[in-house]
Amino acid sequence: MIDWTDRHYRFFARQLSSHALLYTEMIVADAILRGDREKLLGHDASEHPVALQLGGSDPAKMAEAARIAEGFGYDEINMNVGCPSDRVQSGTFGACLMQEPALVADCIAAMKAAVKIPVTVKCRIGVDDQDPEVALRDLVQRVKDAGTDAVWVHARKAWLKGLSPRENREIPPLDYGLVHRLKAENANLFIGLNGGLQRLDQALSHLDPLSLPTRATGTGAEAACGAPLDGVMLGRAAYHDSGLLTAADGYFVHPLTGAEPMPVDRDGFSDHDHKLSLDFWSGIRDAMADYAAAHIENGGRLIHVTRHMVGLFQGWPGARRYRQILSTEATRKDAGPQVIHAAFDAVFEAVTARQAAE
Repeated sequence: MIDWTDRHYRFFARQLSSHALLYTEMIVADAILRGDREKLLGHDASEHPVALQLGGSDPAKMAEAARIAEGFGYDEINMNVGCPSDRVQSGTFGACLMQEPALVADCIAAMKAAVKIPVTVKCRIGVDDQDPEVALRDLVQRVKDAGTDAVWVHARKAWLKGLSPRENREIPPLDYGLVHRLKAENANLFIGLNGGLQRLDQALSHLDPLSLPTRATGTGAEAACGAPLDGVMLGRAAYHDSGLLTAADGYFVHPLTGAEPMPVDRDGFSDHDHKLSLDFWSGIRDAMADYAAAHIENGGRLIHVTRHMVGLFQGWPGARRYRQILSTEATRKDAGPQVIHAAFDAVFEAVTARQAAE
């Protein structure tokens, strides 16, 4: 999610969820080797656990970039084999590498030899005219043999020609069943799901043995197929409706540390029933205001931070005014953290008025 999950968004997301594993936007190995490493890899200590998503196809360069990233403190290196954009294809990385599974495996093996942290892969189920039943299994077997610690599967094909990146997220049909069958065939390999997941309860169903996809049997009946998956990955849904992250800690075991889910106080804060915990939400407001103030002091602008916050409070009283404040007042060159206070206050006042009326 280039230009989306930058360090400012990740700091914001971490305020909403203490344990969700956060991923950077994809960074190209060549950029790390030649560019401003602090600008590319620097991050706030509070972001952990955080994984670097790495783009590239040269095993030696990928290994060196992974080694550098480990030195910056990242908790995981994730190789991108799923992005279908023309810019990515021209650099021979991303989804086009589905056609070169041996090269992907070489990159994984090289990175595993260079670092001690987990090395993982994010891929599609296939590209263009590939048969996903064959292409996905081939890639997974090769990277498994190379030592990958996990495979995250975007359960759609990617069409390298004829569809835009956005169309490639929407038009090719989802095949969750294939990913579940893949898990059944690889019981000892972490396999996670991405693609089309819009809600936490929907995502959670893929981890539940009682909610497996079904296939028609020879008798015309439906039978469950595959096995429960090990994890789920939400991208744009968690960006556009960031409030859903407030419940994530209560659902999932941490994928790196094994930490158990923390109970969710539904009466304390809920992005569905509009109940308000002033302590919780005031803490979010103050953390973001302090973070923005430090960013501005270092030469940044408020909008660099607040542009990632607009998706909070979806469906809440006062949400429209909250978005208006962040979308207009935060764009001024002299805008400061008081804008964040004003946006949150619009929600606090609207929710308090709603509760008083009830």
